[in-house]
Amino acid sequence: MVVPAEVRAELVEHARAEAPNEACGLIVLRDGRAERYVRGRNGLASPYRYRLEVDPEAWFLEDEGFELAVFHSHPETAPRPSRTDIENVGLWDGKPYVIYSLARDELAAWTIAGGSVHPLELS
Repeated sequence: MVVPAEVRAELVEHARAEAPNEACGLIVLRDGRAERYVRGRNGLASPYRYRLEVDPEAWFLEDEGFELAVFHSHPETAPRPSRTDIENVGLWDGKPYVIYSLARDELAAWTIAGGSVHPLELS
């Protein structure tokens, strides 16, 4: 997965704006490259978990040939899926799952499938 500098900057900005709570949104991909970021709202307003709320129109981007990756921030911890992330993966099972660590200024991508976590190459 490729996340260009301008998209990464949007992720970082959103994470900083929402701190100390987790930020969340959707990364819009085409052929494994992030084209843009759609900010969401953390319906839980929590530093430990999120419930993604996003403009319903964003879900139709898949009909236009885009792939969607979920994004959220970890304000204090590493950019690795937590137990809560794994247990609540829901419709993101097997899809790209991107986490930004605000404390470490690190971005990482994963897939979570059947309770197992697998890193995705990120550049």
